[in-house]
Order: sequence, then C-alpha cells, then structure tokens
Amino acid sequence: MWQSVRILPVLLSAIAVFVLGALWYSPFLFGRAWVRAHGYTEEKIAQMRASAGRAYAVSFVCYVVMALAMSILIGRMDVRMIVGGVKLGAVLGIGFAATLSLTANMFSEKRLSAWLIDAGYQIAYLILMGVILVAWRS
Repeated sequence: MWQSVRILPVLLSAIAVFVLGALWYSPFLFGRAWVRAHGYTEEKIAQMRASAGRAYAVSFVCYVVMALAMSILIGRMDVRMIVGGVKLGAVLGIGFAATLSLTANMFSEKRLSAWLIDAGYQIAYLILMGVILVAWRS
C-alpha cells in the first residue's frame, strides 16, 4: 500500500494546494465574494487574521493527509496518465468533498454562495493534487 507513496510529491501537492487557496480566496478571485457570502464584518476578519496561524497549520496537515490518500489511490488504481489524475481529482472533489460540504452547509446558516466558492476550491485542489501526483509517478 505505501510503496506507491512518494513523500516529495505529496508535500509539493500540499504546498500547491496552499498556494491555490491563497489565490482563490484573494481579492483578485473570490475573496470579496466569500466575505460577503459569510456576512463577515471588518472586525470579524481582523479577529480571523489574528488566529489564522492555527487554521493554516491544520489545513496544511489536512492537505498532506489528502495527498497521501490520493497517492495511495493512484498507486492502487495504477493511474499513469495526467488525464487520469484530473478524473480522479474531479470524482473525489465532486463525489465526496463538495457533497460533504453541501450537507454541512444545509445545516448551517451559511449562504449557498459560500458553499459554491468553497466547493469550487475543493474540486480545483483535488484535481491539482491528482495532476501533480500522477505527473510525478509517470
């Protein structure tokens, strides 16, 4: 099971997802819309920034775990073409990440637009992970 896992591409995938998130939630892409969708005030944003270190650390660990799991899947499925990485990422993103987060969204007071932004990021980063992990394997 662990034979197919290479630590360097797993870490590179997690870093790439982190960078994508910085861009995704920046004012250049969806940052402003995400803040509006949540109804955050400037005070709340400042409060979130003050405690962001912990959230970033936990997120990075989660991205490493996801990349490890995807690397195992890629090895078990013997995916060797980039398109296979794209497909696997899309299936995991749409079939699991987006649906799990939509379920959570339905039981929260969050707007659907917040889910759309977050689910879009989840789908995009799982595809990115799939591409990096398969490209490194080929």
